[in-house]
Amino acid sequence: MDLPLNALRAFQVSARHLSFTRAAQELNLTQAAVSQHVKNLEARLGVALFRRVPRGLVLTDEGLALVPVLSESFDRIATALRGYRGKVRRQVLSVGVVGTFAVGWLLPRMRDFQALHPHVDLRVFSNNNRVDLAAEGLDLAIRFGDGNWHGIDAQPLLSAPLSPVCSPGVAPRLRAPRDALREPLLRSYRPDEWPAWFAAAGLEPPLVQGSMFDSSLVLADAAAQGAGLALLPVRLFEREFRSGRLLRPFALEVETGRYWLTRIASRRPNAAMQAFGAWMRGALEI
Repeated sequence: MDLPLNALRAFQVSARHLSFTRAAQELNLTQAAVSQHVKNLEARLGVALFRRVPRGLVLTDEGLALVPVLSESFDRIATALRGYRGKVRRQVLSVGVVGTFAVGWLLPRMRDFQALHPHVDLRVFSNNNRVDLAAEGLDLAIRFGDGNWHGIDAQPLLSAPLSPVCSPGVAPRLRAPRDALREPLLRSYRPDEWPAWFAAAGLEPPLVQGSMFDSSLVLADAAAQGAGLALLPVRLFEREFRSGRLLRPFALEVETGRYWLTRIASRRPNAAMQAFGAWMRGALEI
């Protein structure tokens, strides 16, 4: 059924005020024009939407049923139109981010991106590096690894060497890398990290059987509470080192991967994706 938008709007506003006069004031029309719009709508629908009474208007059952549908529709139209600023269409950008990178690098700098690109609504979804861009509806994902993911375009972002960290209470016992063999070793789900670090230290890697964590943020908190030694990307935990919650007993570090900005290779980047990628490369001086 082809119904005129002006008539629908006239009815919706009149229903809110229960008055053609106040509706006319809001719509910048005459009272007669609003009344005529509603009469035309009633004629097309074949039902009465209002009962005219001496003190104003009363909605009929049919009018009551139509009001919430129209109100929701006009609200959605208004929301969509607010997305336009001048000639610039606001864009939503959904980015999945490894929690460590989100807290340690992205969040402190998000305001800079938003100031440069106010037309982009950035939506951040944290994860523990297990991400499916297509299934989760993500435009981009920042993840840790070697950059070799099937069907994924991966742009290198940040090198993040790992180094042992611990609480101030544990640090005095750690004078040389060999001392780490006597401490509980907290593990991530990547089994190669501690063996790689001990090999770099020239030591036989021990059988690591300590607690395992799927989040570097939780791993860091466990180490800060004295549960043992953790291997972490030091440059993403600057706040914890400044506060003294975590200490770095050894300078030796090992690189097992890096952070990458990824997208589905077959998807052409839109303007928001391009803006975010360019901003990150600039901020990281890549």
